[in-house]
Amino acid sequence: MKTFLDTISEEMGKAFAAAGYDSALGRVTVSNRPDLCEYQCNGAMAGAKQYHKAPIMIAEEVAAILSGDAGSAVFSSVEAVKPGFLNLNIQDTFISGYLNEMRGAEKYGLEHPGAAKRVIIDYGGPNIAKPLHVGHLRSAVIGEAMKRIIRYHGEECIGDIHMGDWGLQMGLVITELKHRHPDLPYFHCEAGQAQDWPEEAPFTVSDLEEIYPAASKKSKEDEAYYKEAMENTHRLQEGDPGLRALWEKIIEVSVTDMKRNYANLSVDFDLWNGESTVQPLIPPMVEKMKQDGFAYESEGALIVDVAQESDSKEIPPCIILKSDGAALYTTTDLATILDREQQYHPDEIVYITDKRQELHFTQVFRTAEKTGIKAPGTVLRHIGFGTMNGRDGKPFKTRDGGVMRLSALIEDINEEMRGKIAGNDAIPEEDREATAKMIALAALKYGDLSNQASKDYVFDIERFTSFEGDTGPYILYTIVRIKSILSKYVENCAGAGAGSAELPAQIHEPESAQEKALMLDIAQFNAVMEDAYQNLAPHRLCAYIYQLSNDFNSFYHSTRILAEEDQEKQSGWIALLQLTKSILETVIDMLGFEAPEKM
Repeated sequence: MKTFLDTISEEMGKAFAAAGYDSALGRVTVSNRPDLCEYQCNGAMAGAKQYHKAPIMIAEEVAAILSGDAGSAVFSSVEAVKPGFLNLNIQDTFISGYLNEMRGAEKYGLEHPGAAKRVIIDYGGPNIAKPLHVGHLRSAVIGEAMKRIIRYHGEECIGDIHMGDWGLQMGLVITELKHRHPDLPYFHCEAGQAQDWPEEAPFTVSDLEEIYPAASKKSKEDEAYYKEAMENTHRLQEGDPGLRALWEKIIEVSVTDMKRNYANLSVDFDLWNGESTVQPLIPPMVEKMKQDGFAYESEGALIVDVAQESDSKEIPPCIILKSDGAALYTTTDLATILDREQQYHPDEIVYITDKRQELHFTQVFRTAEKTGIKAPGTVLRHIGFGTMNGRDGKPFKTRDGGVMRLSALIEDINEEMRGKIAGNDAIPEEDREATAKMIALAALKYGDLSNQASKDYVFDIERFTSFEGDTGPYILYTIVRIKSILSKYVENCAGAGAGSAELPAQIHEPESAQEKALMLDIAQFNAVMEDAYQNLAPHRLCAYIYQLSNDFNSFYHSTRILAEEDQEKQSGWIALLQLTKSILETVIDMLGFEAPEKM
């Protein structure tokens, strides 16, 4: 099913062709002056130079064709205005027919162009043995929404958390554990010795969250401690059985806690891989880079040149190994691309990280391209997000200035919502906790996703949890309002002896300007979805459902839906509400939250 804009543009293109002009000039857009018309076409302006004719003359010829005796099945009015614009309004019968076609089509008629792609989306990126903090919120929320948008479009999408589970940080944690608990069996195992390790980990996630910063601080103040941590890191990476077993316990405890935190955000991953997954691939990958002449030594380090003549600023070489032979994030990321190519053969790999990592990914992508690590057809894409700031405009902190844990942030917004619905008698007491969490999640996610990903934004818990304005709770309130009307309609029909009281199958022509505005919003769904997919832009979906909610509420307040005595007219309105609710629920599912039954 063609998008609404494509459909009406096709009609306009035919008129341009009938007047002797290029049909491509008939592209229609939403009007930037809704007080004058619903849609507009600027093709006459574009065609003036091509045809050496005043644009108003071209516009008048096209308008005459669409306003002739036969008229247009699509446009109710076509007006040419100086200097050459075409102002357009849509036939009521056409918009109702289009919406009825949407209702009967899979995914409301969204078309998938050709064979499905396989996309890997890399988001999350937490470090083992460290608590998730507010900095992990954007990656998780944006990445999850993008994954769902990609899947809705019809592609196969694999989500990978890509944990930091290798390197010095692991050596630091192991060293501190050894200092605190020297008698643990993990530290008394000889190579080749079989060992039954304890089932229970000798620490909790809270222990780990305290151990890492303590170890990091000691390593900066005590050179001997730092050397010991480096030695333990080396032993771990060389396969020391005791340290490997301890490392596995650290991962087990950390990942269990991560899964709980991500579940609270309705975020999940298909792959729980980390940097450790690709370590065996690094030595042969590096050796091949050398043999192929791409990697060479410079001041002791192994590098690959990635600068290009077209660069407007300096792009430093990509460091593959440090002078001491140690791998870096670039090395691990390159090996991860290699692993993904070998295991999954993706068409595209998308990375969701802080936008300050832009240079890193430029270097990695260029190295992967240059050295043949990336397959020729694979697209590598980095989407950088901005900072979540407090009201002071600085990165969001706790009241005492520390980095806030993600779990604390979630609890704060849950508590705020508990207070707001505490006296709401419409919500049964036994449902209030679950409802508060559901609305709070919508507030949190919508508050983030409604901003363009690359932009910084202010985290304002009071504004985000408001039931008015451009917020998640407002969107949910609109859905709940529609649910209530539909439920009452079914009850009324059943009470009047109308049998099964099934919801009607046809939307009728609009009766008012408010109803038509709502119908035109719904008709834009497929075009908005395609735009959100092509640009991986969840904020476009947020803007869409906010407009849709506003226009629904205007229609609701101007129309006596349930009190209408004309059953045919009421039936058409109910069918329109059913479609509105379905569209809203489809979009919020892509954004990663859902609506309660009552609010």
